[in-house]
Amino acid sequence: MLTIRKSAERGYADHGWLKSFHSFSFANYFDPAHMGWGNLRVINEDRIAPGMGFGTHGHRDMEIISYVLSGNLAHQDSMGNVKGIPPGDVQRMSAGSGVRHSEFNHAKGEETHFLQIWIEPNVTGIDPGYEQKTVPEVAKRGHLALVAAPEAGEYTVKIHADARLYAGLFNGAEAAQLTLDAARKAYVFLIRGTLQVNGHALQAGDAAMLQGEAALALTAGQDAEVLVFDLAA
Repeated sequence: MLTIRKSAERGYADHGWLKSFHSFSFANYFDPAHMGWGNLRVINEDRIAPGMGFGTHGHRDMEIISYVLSGNLAHQDSMGNVKGIPPGDVQRMSAGSGVRHSEFNHAKGEETHFLQIWIEPNVTGIDPGYEQKTVPEVAKRGHLALVAAPEAGEYTVKIHADARLYAGLFNGAEAAQLTLDAARKAYVFLIRGTLQVNGHALQAGDAAMLQGEAALALTAGQDAEVLVFDLAA
């Protein structure tokens, strides 16, 4: 079964300095039909005004991934990490037993556009952790690059969760296939452009929720950037 959720159906919050689309219930947006998908709990598409950001706040027992699309996200946390996250980088923070951090837009005169992703862990109470890797465009061009998984790789941050996250760029004849376990769930989020998922057309901000499917086929991309999640059911 494949279900499409259109971009306009997402929750939306405009705080002036922050404009955020919520794929799942978050903060003041509550939709009991969209509390998450498998162990994927949050996809927030955030745009932060120059010089603004999220002040220091805490998290526990969550795998948090930041995927920056434009601008630069400045990260600082209670583990002593002070990092800038540019486009092309993937950052993973394991909140574990508890961590405090802040995120600000330090791109002068430029909005920072990024995705904040939360995945429920399969272990709790672990020591907090941080990891950041650069995923070059060539690794994603016409391919699904594994960028987050239970085991680390060249371009893959290690998450403490039963999930895998792929990123890809597709245009024209470029295509990719992924074998799925029909007992699990998959989630496809189209960041930009247009793309067909198992023959179903997606536009920027749309998502496809899959369950009971044995394969995923991505075709007919036009300037498409996409994330694909393989998730515990």
